Formats: sequence, C-alpha cells, structure tokens
Amino acid sequence: MHVTRQISRRTMLKATGAAAGVGAVGLTAVATPAVAAGGAFAHPGLLHTGADLARMAAKVKAGASPYTAGYAKLTANRHAQSDWTPNPQAIVYRGVELRPRSTWPQNYGILYNDIHAAYQNALRYHVGGDSAHADTAVAILNAWSAKLTKIGGSADRFLLAGLQGYQAANAAELVRDHPDFELGRFQKMLLDVFYSVSEDFLLRHNGTPAPHYWPNWDLSNMACALATGIFCDDRAKVEQAVEYFKHGVGMGSIRHAIPVVQDDGLAEWMEAGRDQGHALLGVGLMGTVCEMAWNQGIDLYGYDDNRFLKGAQYVAKWSLGGSVPYTPYALVDRRPGIQQPSRVAPADPAMMRPVWAMIANHYTKRRGLSATYLTQIAAKAAPEGGGGDYGPNSGGYDQLGFGTLAFTRDKGVTTAATPTPSASDAGSGARPRTAATASASASPAGGDLAATGSEDVVGWAAAAGVTAVAGGLLFLRRRDRVRQGDAR
Repeated sequence: MHVTRQISRRTMLKATGAAAGVGAVGLTAVATPAVAAGGAFAHPGLLHTGADLARMAAKVKAGASPYTAGYAKLTANRHAQSDWTPNPQAIVYRGVELRPRSTWPQNYGILYNDIHAAYQNALRYHVGGDSAHADTAVAILNAWSAKLTKIGGSADRFLLAGLQGYQAANAAELVRDHPDFELGRFQKMLLDVFYSVSEDFLLRHNGTPAPHYWPNWDLSNMACALATGIFCDDRAKVEQAVEYFKHGVGMGSIRHAIPVVQDDGLAEWMEAGRDQGHALLGVGLMGTVCEMAWNQGIDLYGYDDNRFLKGAQYVAKWSLGGSVPYTPYALVDRRPGIQQPSRVAPADPAMMRPVWAMIANHYTKRRGLSATYLTQIAAKAAPEGGGGDYGPNSGGYDQLGFGTLAFTRDKGVTTAATPTPSASDAGSGARPRTAATASASASPAGGDLAATGSEDVVGWAAAAGVTAVAGGLLFLRRRDRVRQGDAR
C-alpha cells in the first residue's frame, strides 16, 4: 500500500518563546530512514540482545547485586512458573461498546496474562538455564498462534494491539530459535492480528483527527510496529515506525509528546497535565521504542539533542515529589478533540511502574551522561518486578518489567548504537551503525550525589537498599540450543 507523504508545519513553543517548525508524517511516509541498508536484523534484538542475556546469567550465577534481587523478583512471580497452562482464544476483545446489541466478552486479560507468562518463563530460561521454562514459553506462544484470528472491541482495541503486540513479539524473540517454536505461524499472527490494527490506528486514528488521542495510543502502536518489523525481518516496517517516532502527525511522536524544552534542561511531558499514571506509561513506552531501536543500530534515545532524556528527567523529578513547570498544551499548539489541561497534575511519590532501570542505565551507563532524577527514581524502584507485581488490572501489565535484572549495566560509555550480529550474520560484512549525539545532560547544575549517574552498580544497590539474594541461585546451568535443519 502506498500513501502520499503528509507534511504539516506546527508551531512548537520553546521555553525561550522561539518557534520551531516540525514536519509531520503518517506511518507509511518514509523519509531517509535511520536504519542502514544491508544486513539482516540482529536476533535476539528487541528489548534484549544475546549479550544482555549472557550478562544477566553471568551476574546472577556470580551472586552479584542487584541482579540477584531482580532475579528473585522474577522467580517469585506466579507467571514465571513452568506449570503455567495457556488459555488461547480465537477472538480477544478490549473495551465496552455502549451501543445496544453490540456487546462482547471483554477477555483481553487472558491474553496479557499468557503473554507475560511466556515472557517471564523465556527470560527465566535464559538466566537460570532450566529448559522447562523455555518449553513452557514455546507452548504458550504456539497455542495462541494456532488459535487467535482477531482482536476487537471498542476503540480500546488499538491499545490492545499496541501493548500486547509489542509484548508478544518480545516474548517470542527470546525463544525464536527453539526447535519447537512455530516461527512462521507466529510471524503471520503478529502481522495479521496485531500489526494490521496498529498500522490502521497510526494511519487513520480511528477516523478522528490525528491529535484526537493522547500520546500513549500512538506510542503503544509504534512499539508494536517496530517490534513486528524487527521480529519479522521487515525493514520497511521498522523504517515506518522510526519515521513516525520522529515526525508522526499523532500526539505520540517525540515533539508532540514532549512539546516544551525548559531552560533547566528538563522537557515537559505532555501527559503530565493529565495524570501521573499515564505519564509513567508514556515514559515506559517511549523507552521501549528507543531500546528496541538501539539494539538494531538506531539511536532514538539521542534524537533531537537527547529530547527523551529531558522528558524522562521531568517525569522522574515530578514523580519524586519535585516541582516542575507546565505550559498548557493549548498554548503550545491548539489541537481538536483532546483535553486541554491547564496545570501539572498531582503526583504521588509512592506510585511506581517498572520503567526506570532501562532508561537510567542507558543514559548513565551506556552513554555516561548525568541524569540526577532518573538515577534517584531507578534506585527507588529497584528491584523492579513485572506483570503481576503491580496490581491485578491491565495497567499492571503495560510493561514487561524486570529492569533491575535485565538492564542494570556496568559503566561502559557507548557513543553509537550498534546491533550485535546474530550467529548467522558472522562474517557478513559491516553492520548498521548510527552515531549518537554526545549532547548535554538533562540535570541541573550542581546536583547531588546521584547527579553523576554513572557510578558502578554498588552505588545503585546501596541507594535502593538492595542486598544479594543468593538462595536457590548457587546451582545454575545453561544449555545451548542448536537448531538443526531449520532454515526459517
């Protein structure tokens, strides 16, 4: 399908009062992509690379903190048990339709519980080595790809497609080389059932003007499109998602979601005027998009002078109880069909989602940048759990979580996003590489002990009060799987 490029100029208010033009495009409008041409995608290469998985396993086996505490959160979760039994459905619905005679069973909780069980079992296999967990993850994913044909419901079906689409791809990515995994069938399900709905939303926004929906609707569907493109080795879909992140017409593209950059290096998060929970969700989703892109050699973390860092710092400071400025969005760029909050919403420092470790570790450990508030809030949130640890409702399953285990890193500054080649890529030539921008940090001058943000893991553990959890971790084993006769 070919869609002509849509260009609109929107005036974006900066803290200085100067205006900057921003180009906006639809999902399939592809400008010069950040993805380098040539070469296959790196696998595993969504939220976790092979190097990430090896690091987790080695750190836990060595009894290193805070990895052991993060792993203990994983093994204690009821979803991470190898006796989990899937309950696949042919059609999954989210949202209640108010019109008469248009009711359906809202059964999407079955899906997100099964996806989190698949992800947690797959992650537990890679860290602990017990193949029973890999087998369980494969059984769950195969059961769903054999039965699921459609997602439906109210407009909330778009949230279902985006959130559960990117999560399903991440769970499957961890077992894509398992000899029993039905890779082709799962790819077809992702494309036909999830991606098709996400693409429709990013193109048409449910028949409304593009600014009608809050940023998280775009962000979740961007995450699904990007994850599907990588999982299915579809470069065009990856390019579409990357271009939408930069210039999309909807509220989730980066300059719409983070519209105002302040003089102090923080940047207003648009949904901070709505409520804290949705702002935390947005930070987690944008971080998810950035991390998956980074693992394929695309630097969205550093895009537009580290704009995401500045926005995440803003939300972190506000969530910790700090005072942040807020410019009413109607003064930035008047938009139809969306609420126009006039002030920042109240924030509860006790409210937490498992979104911070991934972002804080990228900027402070990979990049060596200062991020005062990210460092503080990541320490406060540790050890991060996952689905099932943050309440029984769907909001507790919006992120895959376990960032303390998965994303804690030793200091090692990396100035470029370079994907790790898969085994099949060895000797295939140059890999995609996109230079990162070594721009200023988003921390106030002076700061405190956390302002460096790049100390070793001991500092993080001490700040969080995390201690090593060695019980049950002394005897760990890994089994390398060798696929035979599978050319998929």
